[in-house]
Amino acid sequence: MKNEKVIKITYAGLMAALCYVGYAIFPAINASGTKVHVGNAFVVLGALLLGGLYGGLAGAVGLSVADILGGFAASAPRTFICKLVIGLVVGLVAHKIAHISEDKKKSYVFKWSIIAAIAGLGFNCVFEPALKYVWYTLLTPNAEKAASAISALVAITTYATIINAVINSVIAVVLYNALRPALHKADIFPVATSKQVKKAG
Repeated sequence: MKNEKVIKITYAGLMAALCYVGYAIFPAINASGTKVHVGNAFVVLGALLLGGLYGGLAGAVGLSVADILGGFAASAPRTFICKLVIGLVVGLVAHKIAHISEDKKKSYVFKWSIIAAIAGLGFNCVFEPALKYVWYTLLTPNAEKAASAISALVAITTYATIINAVINSVIAVVLYNALRPALHKADIFPVATSKQVKKAG
């Protein structure tokens, strides 16, 4: 149990670093107030590997730091909340509903990793502009930014958010399904549920 916790913390640190790298090496494109980057892929990957809490916190820390160092410090608190929520939703679907860390067939794991990624990033497409609207309406009033946020929410999302979600979902699912057998073989797969995985799916 102690070794599993150490492994999870180590992986969480790695995921946080990868989230930052995914943002910093591939600079964010600002489109309609939405930053398009591949950092979210590692939030999803972290949640698939580690579970929602560890994966979400890794993404929240890594991308909040990226915001601060990238000149978007004002948006760092919202980034922290959104990335944590992405991780929690992905973890809920992948581990609480589908139990993909247990001994499952590859096709089953692939299907549910796609569903979990879409659920997390799809939910974020609605949650992020909703949070932004509440933020600029109640916490730090800014009528122009609040109006922009509600416009994005009414339209479900901007094209940039959709592109962001699709790109990051594909990257996360491909990486997870490629890494899973290798990590099992090396006996360093981070178990995200209470049951030990006995062999690769």
